[in-house]
Amino acid sequence: MVEELVIAVIAAVCACGLYAMAAARVVRQYERGVVFRLGRLQEGIRGPGFTTILPFVDKLHKVNLQIVTMPVPAQDGITRDNVTVRVDAVIYFKVVDAAEALVRVEDYRFAVSQMAQTSLRSIIGKSDLDDLLSNREKLNQGLELMIDSPAIGWGVQIDRVEIKDVSLPETMKRSMARQAEADRERRARVINADAELQASKKLAEAAKEMSGQPAALQLRLLQTVVAVAAEKNSTLVLPFPVELLRFLERATPAEAVQAVQAVSGAVQAAPSPPADQPAVATTAPTGTTTTADAPVAPVATEPGASDLAAPGLTTPPKVSPVPTSVPTSAPSLDEEPQKREDAQPV
Repeated sequence: MVEELVIAVIAAVCACGLYAMAAARVVRQYERGVVFRLGRLQEGIRGPGFTTILPFVDKLHKVNLQIVTMPVPAQDGITRDNVTVRVDAVIYFKVVDAAEALVRVEDYRFAVSQMAQTSLRSIIGKSDLDDLLSNREKLNQGLELMIDSPAIGWGVQIDRVEIKDVSLPETMKRSMARQAEADRERRARVINADAELQASKKLAEAAKEMSGQPAALQLRLLQTVVAVAAEKNSTLVLPFPVELLRFLERATPAEAVQAVQAVSGAVQAAPSPPADQPAVATTAPTGTTTTADAPVAPVATEPGASDLAAPGLTTPPKVSPVPTSVPTSAPSLDEEPQKREDAQPV
């Protein structure tokens, strides 16, 4: 009898141990327990620590309340300005209601992932390329609102959404590089032009100050010559007044000067025969008799020919030769005594 009682006690203790082992559950600090009794949701969420359930009747589901980091696969899309891009993102979310996360949706992780992908495609189609590259904060906020709206009913809260990378085609990258280079060149030219404007204003002020003292300009010229001579080179610098260049610009053109010099040289180079040399008559091919080595009459020019170097004259003066009487035949020595005999004294 005693043996049977001992066996019964041992059996009861073993049954109690097995029941305790089957009913005992431990919930961690970052988890919450949801109990389903015969398939029905029990009220109350089991907090962290030790808890018990009815074995073979209750089923405990543990839900993690930590923030989950989920990468969103890269999505291909066309922006509003018809540019093909490839965008990927990352989403941060957490469960705020364990019971809703288990009852409302089959797999809240998969649901959030699919919602993030569709929302990312939608936000790409509504945005321009410049917004994707420079205004990401606004796009992140819009993407977060689009995902968070349906996720609230699932007991999930979207903590943050970030666009990670925007991949562009190679042709678009080259076009953007050329655009950026042109923009930088434009800014450099504007800055250079602004500097030239400021320098010209300062030079104008300096010229105004130097105009009152002509010696100041000469001193400045000498300083420039000294600065050039300080370098080790073989360059010879000769200051040339600008006023002289302006005077030469207003002078007579070179063609008129050359014409005057040619006429003057021809007149001066003409030889004059001696007075006692007789003229020799020659017959021209046309039958006319001309005199060889006849003295050439001086060429007379119109008045004002000597003033060709005067400023403002653009055409050379006209030169007209003075007609001279040239004897067609030379007198013979036999006729001269006859003329003397016929002459009678008065």
